[in-house]
Amino acid sequence: MRTSEVVFKVVENDRCPFYAKGDEFKLSGNALLLELKQEKTFISTAIVTPPYKSETCRTLIGDLTRILIEFESIDRIPEELLVCSGCSGVIKLESCLRHRTNTATGAKDRSRNIDAVAGILSNFSIFQALDRQNLRDIVALLKLKRFDRNEVVLKQGDPAQNLYIILSGAVDVLDEDGVRLSALKKGDVFGEMSLISGEPVGATIKVVEPAKIIFIKGQDFKEILNNFPSIQMYLAKLLAQRLAKSNLAVAEEIASGMLGRLSEMPPPEIFQTLNLNQKTGRLSLILPDGTAKVAFRQGELIGATYRKMNGKEAFFELMMKNEGRFKFHCDLSEKEKGAPVIGNFMDMLLEGLRRMDERRCVLEYR
Repeated sequence: MRTSEVVFKVVENDRCPFYAKGDEFKLSGNALLLELKQEKTFISTAIVTPPYKSETCRTLIGDLTRILIEFESIDRIPEELLVCSGCSGVIKLESCLRHRTNTATGAKDRSRNIDAVAGILSNFSIFQALDRQNLRDIVALLKLKRFDRNEVVLKQGDPAQNLYIILSGAVDVLDEDGVRLSALKKGDVFGEMSLISGEPVGATIKVVEPAKIIFIKGQDFKEILNNFPSIQMYLAKLLAQRLAKSNLAVAEEIASGMLGRLSEMPPPEIFQTLNLNQKTGRLSLILPDGTAKVAFRQGELIGATYRKMNGKEAFFELMMKNEGRFKFHCDLSEKEKGAPVIGNFMDMLLEGLRRMDERRCVLEYR
Protein backbone atom coordinates (compact mmCIF):
# COMPACT_ATOMS: atom_id res chain seq x y z
CA MET A 1 0.00 0.00 0.00
CA ARG A 2 1.42 3.37 -1.03
CA THR A 3 1.45 5.93 1.80
CA SER A 4 3.13 9.23 2.61
CA GLU A 5 5.55 10.38 5.27
CA VAL A 6 7.61 13.51 5.92
CA VAL A 7 11.33 13.03 6.47
CA PHE A 8 13.06 15.68 8.61
CA LYS A 9 16.84 15.78 8.13
CA VAL A 10 19.18 17.54 10.56
CA VAL A 11 21.04 20.23 8.58
CA GLU A 12 22.51 22.26 11.50
CA ASN A 13 23.56 21.20 15.01
CA ASP A 14 24.30 23.70 17.77
CA ARG A 15 25.41 21.62 20.79
CA CYS A 16 22.53 19.11 20.58
CA PRO A 17 23.51 16.13 22.82
CA PHE A 18 21.28 13.59 21.06
CA TYR A 19 21.56 13.96 17.30
CA ALA A 20 24.12 14.68 14.59
CA LYS A 21 24.01 16.46 11.26
CA GLY A 22 22.49 14.13 8.66
CA ASP A 23 20.23 12.25 11.10
CA GLU A 24 16.71 11.69 9.83
CA PHE A 25 13.29 11.56 11.53
CA LYS A 26 10.22 10.13 9.85
CA LEU A 27 6.73 11.48 10.58
CA SER A 28 3.48 9.90 9.38
CA GLY A 29 -0.18 9.88 10.38
CA ASN A 30 -3.16 12.23 10.59
CA ALA A 31 -4.83 14.43 13.21
CA LEU A 32 -8.60 14.78 13.64
CA LEU A 33 -9.90 17.86 15.48
CA LEU A 34 -12.55 17.20 18.12
CA GLU A 35 -14.27 20.44 19.16
CA LEU A 36 -16.15 20.22 22.43
CA LYS A 37 -18.02 23.08 24.03
CA GLN A 38 -15.34 25.65 24.95
CA GLU A 39 -12.66 23.02 24.35
CA LYS A 40 -10.63 21.66 21.45
CA THR A 41 -8.94 18.26 21.38
CA PHE A 42 -6.91 16.56 18.64
CA ILE A 43 -7.09 12.84 18.02
CA SER A 44 -3.72 12.08 16.44
CA THR A 45 -2.34 8.95 14.77
CA ALA A 46 1.14 10.49 14.61
CA ILE A 47 4.08 8.08 14.30
CA VAL A 48 7.56 9.57 14.79
CA THR A 49 10.53 7.33 13.91
CA PRO A 50 13.86 8.76 15.25
CA PRO A 51 17.32 7.71 14.02
CA TYR A 52 18.16 4.09 14.86
CA LYS A 53 20.13 3.57 18.16
CA SER A 54 19.91 7.26 19.07
CA GLU A 55 18.48 8.51 22.35
CA THR A 56 14.98 9.94 22.15
CA CYS A 57 14.53 13.67 22.72
CA ARG A 58 10.96 14.17 23.91
CA THR A 59 11.14 17.88 23.13
CA LEU A 60 11.78 17.22 19.45
CA ILE A 61 9.18 14.43 19.31
CA GLY A 62 6.66 16.93 20.70
CA ASP A 63 7.69 19.51 18.09
CA LEU A 64 7.11 17.05 15.24
CA THR A 65 3.76 15.90 16.63
CA ARG A 66 2.59 19.52 16.95
CA ILE A 67 3.44 20.10 13.29
CA LEU A 68 1.12 17.25 12.28
CA ILE A 69 -1.64 18.64 14.50
CA GLU A 70 -1.20 22.10 12.97
CA PHE A 71 -1.51 20.89 9.37
CA GLU A 72 -3.82 17.90 10.16
CA SER A 73 -2.45 15.73 7.34
CA ILE A 74 1.01 14.63 6.23
CA ASP A 75 0.39 15.80 2.67
CA ARG A 76 -0.27 19.35 3.88
CA ILE A 77 3.01 19.85 5.75
CA PRO A 78 5.14 22.34 3.75
CA GLU A 79 8.74 21.59 2.85
CA GLU A 80 10.58 24.17 4.96
CA LEU A 81 13.19 24.60 7.70
CA LEU A 82 12.24 23.61 11.25
CA VAL A 83 14.03 24.77 14.40
CA CYS A 84 13.48 22.60 17.48
CA SER A 85 12.27 24.13 20.75
CA GLY A 86 15.70 23.57 22.26
CA CYS A 87 17.01 22.14 25.54
CA SER A 88 20.79 22.11 26.15
CA GLY A 89 21.31 22.57 22.41
CA VAL A 90 19.40 23.42 19.22
CA ILE A 91 19.10 21.71 15.84
CA LYS A 92 17.61 22.77 12.52
CA LEU A 93 15.85 20.26 10.30
CA GLU A 94 14.81 20.31 6.66
CA SER A 95 11.58 18.52 5.66
CA CYS A 96 10.77 16.50 2.55
CA LEU A 97 7.58 14.60 1.64
CA ARG A 98 8.14 11.00 0.54
CA HIS A 99 5.87 8.21 -0.66
CA ARG A 100 6.65 4.70 0.46
CA THR A 101 5.30 1.17 0.76
CA ASN A 102 3.96 0.79 4.27
CA THR A 103 5.11 -2.40 6.03
CA ALA A 104 5.92 -1.22 9.56
CA THR A 105 3.73 -2.45 12.40
CA GLY A 106 3.00 1.08 13.61
CA ALA A 107 2.02 2.14 10.13
CA LYS A 108 -0.28 -0.86 9.91
CA ASP A 109 -1.96 0.23 13.12
CA ARG A 110 -2.46 3.71 11.73
CA SER A 111 -3.79 2.22 8.52
CA ARG A 112 -6.31 0.18 10.50
CA ASN A 113 -7.45 3.33 12.32
CA ILE A 114 -8.03 5.13 9.02
CA ASP A 115 -9.80 2.06 7.63
CA ALA A 116 -12.07 2.05 10.67
CA VAL A 117 -13.11 5.65 10.06
CA ALA A 118 -13.50 4.95 6.32
CA GLY A 119 -15.73 2.02 7.23
CA ILE A 120 -17.96 4.34 9.24
CA LEU A 121 -18.17 6.76 6.30
CA SER A 122 -19.19 3.95 3.95
CA ASN A 123 -22.41 3.51 5.96
CA PHE A 124 -23.59 7.01 5.03
CA SER A 125 -25.58 7.43 1.83
CA ILE A 126 -23.45 10.32 0.55
CA PHE A 127 -20.32 8.12 0.49
CA GLN A 128 -21.75 4.70 -0.44
CA ALA A 129 -20.69 4.93 -4.09
CA LEU A 130 -17.01 5.51 -3.17
CA ASP A 131 -14.45 2.74 -2.79
CA ARG A 132 -12.34 2.28 0.35
CA GLN A 133 -9.29 4.16 -0.97
CA ASN A 134 -11.42 7.18 -1.89
CA LEU A 135 -12.90 7.14 1.61
CA ARG A 136 -9.43 6.97 3.17
CA ASP A 137 -8.49 10.13 1.26
CA ILE A 138 -11.57 11.92 2.61
CA VAL A 139 -10.83 10.94 6.24
CA ALA A 140 -8.00 13.48 6.42
CA LEU A 141 -10.44 16.29 5.56
CA LEU A 142 -12.89 15.59 8.39
CA LYS A 143 -13.38 17.49 11.63
CA LEU A 144 -15.78 16.53 14.40
CA LYS A 145 -17.75 18.68 16.84
CA ARG A 146 -20.21 17.90 19.65
CA PHE A 147 -23.37 19.97 20.16
CA ASP A 148 -25.68 20.08 23.18
CA ARG A 149 -29.45 20.28 23.03
CA ASN A 150 -30.75 23.69 21.83
CA GLU A 151 -27.37 24.74 20.40
CA VAL A 152 -27.49 26.39 16.98
CA VAL A 153 -25.20 24.79 14.39
CA LEU A 154 -26.07 27.23 11.59
CA LYS A 155 -28.05 30.44 11.66
CA GLN A 156 -30.11 31.67 8.73
CA GLY A 157 -28.17 34.37 6.89
CA ASP A 158 -24.73 33.10 7.97
CA PRO A 159 -22.10 32.81 5.20
CA ALA A 160 -21.62 29.33 3.75
CA GLN A 161 -18.53 27.64 5.22
CA ASN A 162 -18.87 23.88 5.70
CA LEU A 163 -20.67 20.70 4.66
CA TYR A 164 -22.13 18.93 7.72
CA ILE A 165 -22.95 15.24 8.25
CA ILE A 166 -24.75 14.05 11.40
CA LEU A 167 -23.02 11.12 13.13
CA SER A 168 -25.52 10.92 15.97
CA GLY A 169 -28.35 12.93 17.48
CA ALA A 170 -30.95 15.05 15.69
CA VAL A 171 -31.49 18.62 14.54
CA ASP A 172 -34.44 20.71 13.38
CA VAL A 173 -34.48 22.94 10.29
CA LEU A 174 -36.20 26.23 11.19
CA ASP A 175 -37.42 29.15 9.10
CA GLU A 176 -36.90 32.82 9.99
CA ASP A 177 -39.89 32.70 12.36
CA GLY A 178 -38.59 29.61 14.17
CA VAL A 179 -41.16 27.33 12.52
CA ARG A 180 -39.94 23.75 12.06
CA LEU A 181 -39.57 22.94 8.37
CA SER A 182 -38.06 19.46 8.71
CA ALA A 183 -35.96 17.22 10.97
CA LEU A 184 -32.55 15.69 10.24
CA LYS A 185 -30.95 12.67 11.94
CA LYS A 186 -27.96 10.33 11.71
CA GLY A 187 -26.53 10.19 8.21
CA ASP A 188 -28.31 13.33 7.00
CA VAL A 189 -26.39 16.15 5.33
CA PHE A 190 -26.87 19.91 5.50
CA GLY A 191 -25.08 23.08 4.43
CA GLU A 192 -24.43 21.77 0.90
CA MET A 193 -26.76 24.08 -1.03
CA SER A 194 -25.21 27.25 0.38
CA LEU A 195 -21.73 25.97 -0.48
CA ILE A 196 -22.76 25.17 -4.05
CA SER A 197 -24.68 28.38 -4.71
CA GLY A 198 -22.57 30.72 -2.57
CA GLU A 199 -25.73 32.17 -1.05
CA PRO A 200 -26.06 32.70 2.74
CA VAL A 201 -27.47 29.84 4.79
CA GLY A 202 -31.19 29.59 4.03
CA ALA A 203 -32.45 28.11 7.32
CA THR A 204 -31.43 27.79 10.97
CA ILE A 205 -30.21 24.38 12.17
CA LYS A 206 -30.93 23.78 15.86
CA VAL A 207 -29.98 20.69 17.89
CA VAL A 208 -32.91 18.83 19.49
CA GLU A 209 -30.92 15.79 20.65
CA PRO A 210 -27.22 16.01 21.69
CA ALA A 211 -25.34 15.50 18.45
CA LYS A 212 -21.95 14.56 17.04
CA ILE A 213 -21.46 16.21 13.67
CA ILE A 214 -18.54 15.90 11.28
CA PHE A 215 -17.88 18.67 8.82
CA ILE A 216 -15.76 19.37 5.75
CA LYS A 217 -14.50 22.86 4.99
CA GLY A 218 -15.94 24.56 1.94
CA GLN A 219 -12.75 24.52 -0.13
CA ASP A 220 -12.20 20.82 0.53
CA PHE A 221 -15.86 20.14 -0.29
CA LYS A 222 -15.47 21.77 -3.72
CA GLU A 223 -12.45 19.56 -4.46
CA ILE A 224 -14.47 16.49 -3.44
CA LEU A 225 -17.29 17.53 -5.79
CA ASN A 226 -14.83 17.92 -8.66
CA ASN A 227 -13.26 14.51 -7.99
CA PHE A 228 -16.35 12.41 -7.29
CA PRO A 229 -19.34 12.75 -9.68
CA SER A 230 -21.30 10.24 -7.55
CA ILE A 231 -21.40 12.79 -4.71
CA GLN A 232 -22.65 15.43 -7.15
CA MET A 233 -25.53 13.11 -8.09
CA TYR A 234 -26.28 12.31 -4.46
CA LEU A 235 -26.51 16.01 -3.57
CA ALA A 236 -28.72 16.71 -6.58
CA LYS A 237 -31.16 13.99 -5.46
CA LEU A 238 -30.95 15.19 -1.86
CA LEU A 239 -31.84 18.72 -2.93
CA ALA A 240 -34.84 17.45 -4.87
CA GLN A 241 -36.11 15.44 -1.90
CA ARG A 242 -35.60 18.32 0.50
CA LEU A 243 -37.37 20.80 -1.71
CA ALA A 244 -40.25 18.36 -2.06
CA LYS A 245 -40.81 18.57 1.69
CA SER A 246 -39.93 22.17 2.56
CA ASN A 247 -41.21 23.96 -0.55
CA LEU A 248 -44.45 22.07 -1.20
CA ALA A 249 -46.57 24.91 0.16
CA VAL A 250 -44.58 27.44 -1.85
CA ALA A 251 -45.02 25.34 -4.98
CA GLU A 252 -48.79 25.38 -4.54
CA GLU A 253 -48.75 29.15 -4.10
CA ILE A 254 -46.71 29.55 -7.28
CA ALA A 255 -49.09 27.26 -9.17
CA SER A 256 -52.02 29.43 -8.10
CA GLY A 257 -50.41 32.46 -9.73
CA MET A 258 -49.13 34.28 -6.64
CA LEU A 259 -46.32 36.77 -6.89
CA GLY A 260 -43.00 36.34 -5.13
CA ARG A 261 -39.68 38.09 -4.64
CA LEU A 262 -36.40 36.66 -5.93
CA SER A 263 -34.72 37.86 -2.74
CA GLU A 264 -36.94 35.42 -0.83
CA MET A 265 -36.85 32.56 -3.33
CA PRO A 266 -33.98 32.77 -5.83
CA PRO A 267 -34.32 31.37 -9.38
CA PRO A 268 -32.47 28.06 -8.73
CA GLU A 269 -35.05 27.19 -6.06
CA ILE A 270 -38.00 28.30 -8.20
CA PHE A 271 -36.80 26.25 -11.19
CA GLN A 272 -36.10 23.22 -8.98
CA THR A 273 -39.54 23.44 -7.37
CA LEU A 274 -41.33 23.60 -10.72
CA ASN A 275 -39.31 20.66 -12.00
CA LEU A 276 -39.82 18.59 -8.86
CA ASN A 277 -43.59 19.13 -8.84
CA GLN A 278 -43.87 18.52 -12.61
CA LYS A 279 -45.58 21.85 -13.24
CA THR A 280 -46.80 23.02 -16.62
CA GLY A 281 -46.93 26.74 -17.33
CA ARG A 282 -45.00 29.94 -17.85
CA LEU A 283 -42.83 31.70 -15.27
CA SER A 284 -42.60 35.47 -15.73
CA LEU A 285 -39.69 37.35 -14.16
CA ILE A 286 -39.75 41.12 -13.71
CA LEU A 287 -36.10 42.18 -13.30
CA PRO A 288 -34.39 45.56 -12.82
CA ASP A 289 -33.06 45.41 -16.40
CA GLY A 290 -36.11 43.95 -18.15
CA THR A 291 -38.39 40.94 -18.21
CA ALA A 292 -37.86 37.24 -18.85
CA LYS A 293 -40.00 34.17 -19.46
CA VAL A 294 -39.29 30.52 -18.68
CA ALA A 295 -41.66 27.77 -19.83
CA PHE A 296 -42.09 24.31 -18.27
CA ARG A 297 -44.06 21.29 -19.41
CA GLN A 298 -44.57 18.65 -16.72
CA GLY A 299 -41.50 20.03 -14.96
CA GLU A 300 -39.20 19.94 -18.00
CA LEU A 301 -37.69 23.13 -19.39
CA ILE A 302 -39.03 23.85 -22.89
CA GLY A 303 -38.21 27.54 -23.27
CA ALA A 304 -36.35 30.49 -21.79
CA THR A 305 -35.93 34.05 -23.06
CA TYR A 306 -34.10 36.95 -21.47
CA ARG A 307 -32.99 40.10 -23.33
CA LYS A 308 -31.30 38.71 -26.49
CA MET A 309 -30.64 35.26 -25.03
CA ASN A 310 -32.67 32.10 -25.55
CA GLY A 311 -32.69 28.51 -24.31
CA LYS A 312 -29.91 27.31 -22.05
CA GLU A 313 -27.92 30.58 -22.05
CA ALA A 314 -30.99 32.52 -20.91
CA PHE A 315 -31.67 29.87 -18.25
CA PHE A 316 -28.08 30.04 -16.91
CA GLU A 317 -28.12 33.84 -16.83
CA LEU A 318 -31.47 33.97 -15.01
CA MET A 319 -30.14 31.64 -12.31
CA MET A 320 -27.79 34.43 -11.22
CA LYS A 321 -30.52 37.01 -10.59
CA ASN A 322 -31.45 37.86 -7.01
CA GLU A 323 -33.51 41.02 -7.44
CA GLY A 324 -36.98 41.33 -8.93
CA ARG A 325 -40.31 39.53 -8.80
CA PHE A 326 -41.81 36.42 -10.33
CA LYS A 327 -45.23 35.01 -11.18
CA PHE A 328 -46.23 31.59 -12.47
CA HIS A 329 -49.15 31.14 -14.89
CA CYS A 330 -50.64 27.67 -15.42
CA ASP A 331 -50.99 27.99 -19.18
CA LEU A 332 -48.97 27.48 -22.35
CA SER A 333 -49.53 28.49 -25.96
CA GLU A 334 -50.21 25.76 -28.52
CA LYS A 335 -46.70 26.26 -29.88
CA GLU A 336 -45.16 25.88 -26.42
CA LYS A 337 -47.18 22.73 -25.74
CA GLY A 338 -45.40 21.03 -28.66
CA ALA A 339 -41.92 22.49 -28.04
CA PRO A 340 -39.05 20.03 -27.47
CA VAL A 341 -37.35 19.72 -24.08
CA ILE A 342 -34.21 21.88 -24.00
CA GLY A 343 -32.04 19.44 -22.03
CA ASN A 344 -31.66 17.31 -18.90
CA PHE A 345 -32.89 19.59 -16.12
CA MET A 346 -30.55 18.41 -13.33
CA ASP A 347 -27.52 18.67 -15.62
CA MET A 348 -28.49 22.23 -16.52
CA LEU A 349 -29.13 23.13 -12.88
CA LEU A 350 -25.68 21.89 -11.80
CA GLU A 351 -24.04 23.65 -14.76
CA GLY A 352 -25.82 26.88 -13.82
CA LEU A 353 -24.63 26.59 -10.21
CA ARG A 354 -21.07 25.98 -11.42
CA ARG A 355 -21.23 29.13 -13.56
CA MET A 356 -22.56 31.11 -10.61
CA ASP A 357 -19.58 29.98 -8.56
CA GLU A 358 -17.12 30.90 -11.30
CA ARG A 359 -18.62 34.36 -11.75
CA ARG A 360 -18.52 34.98 -8.02
CA CYS A 361 -14.82 33.99 -7.89
CA VAL A 362 -14.02 36.40 -10.75
CA LEU A 363 -15.82 39.26 -9.01
CA GLU A 364 -14.01 38.52 -5.71
CA TYR A 365 -10.65 38.45 -7.53
CA ARG A 366 -11.33 41.87 -9.00
